[in-house]
Amino acid sequence: MPNTIDIINKAANDPINTGALTHGLLSAEQSKKFLQQTFEATNLGPMVRHEMRVAKSGEIDKIGIGSRLLRAKVENNDDGYRAGINTSAVTYSTVAVRLPWEITEEALRENIEGQNLENVITGLMATQVGIDNEDLCLNGDKETASTVADYAFLKLNNGWIKKIKAGGHVTDAASSEMSLDMFYKALQALPNKYNNGKLRWLMSPKRAQAWTLFLMNKVITNGGAVPDAVYQSPAAIPAVQCPSMDDNTILLTDPQNLCEVNTYAMQIRKTTEGKEAIMMDKRFYVIHYDIDSIIEEVDATGIIENLKSL
Repeated sequence: MPNTIDIINKAANDPINTGALTHGLLSAEQSKKFLQQTFEATNLGPMVRHEMRVAKSGEIDKIGIGSRLLRAKVENNDDGYRAGINTSAVTYSTVAVRLPWEITEEALRENIEGQNLENVITGLMATQVGIDNEDLCLNGDKETASTVADYAFLKLNNGWIKKIKAGGHVTDAASSEMSLDMFYKALQALPNKYNNGKLRWLMSPKRAQAWTLFLMNKVITNGGAVPDAVYQSPAAIPAVQCPSMDDNTILLTDPQNLCEVNTYAMQIRKTTEGKEAIMMDKRFYVIHYDIDSIIEEVDATGIIENLKSL
């Protein structure tokens, strides 16, 4: 299964398809840089799995084995015992998305960056694609009310948070203050087999800072000292700051348990031709790709919700 590094390295030999009418394919160096900017735009992006599939919808197979499989060896005797495997599948269904923009030729002529302005803006778009990607994978909800400000964005897909709330281990903080007990309660809700050193807390930067403040206040009030590791790793599990998350939710899982599925390579299309481009003296661009966010093992996820607002 390809990970982020595999995808970025592949780009060096398989440039992004631009479908451009004036410039052809991006060079290997350009495409690799673009993908790197996209995947590394957030803390979480490089940590989750990235799967490439052909069909827009389908299944991703899971395979595993049971535990306590060893049996006694009997010399010169085959007792017929054989260990088996467990197979299952996770379904996915991608949605096509795009990010269009345009630049006037006048802006290119008058800007201090000159022709390099095109590269600067494309770089900014690459970063924003990565940020929006994480945001949609985390917060997407097809049932978002049309009155919500970001309805057009959030309705695109069901994200990891919605799926964890529906099938993961939920710890309701009931608008309580932060505490170490809260983290341990969420951790204890997960089966022991998933507590294998790969778990991470996912939370907003403000929530991570609130945890630090909570510990500092404890020290100020009660004296003593808090080990530095505890500030960054509640219950000995490292925290990952995700700006796309709301302040009142904390996730617990192995980031590799979270997966983004795409079914074709990201495409960057550009044109300076056509009546509109000529009459308006503009260059038109659009990034096309498709996406679905899935969870390999929902039982290996936890969520703390309804924390008291910061």
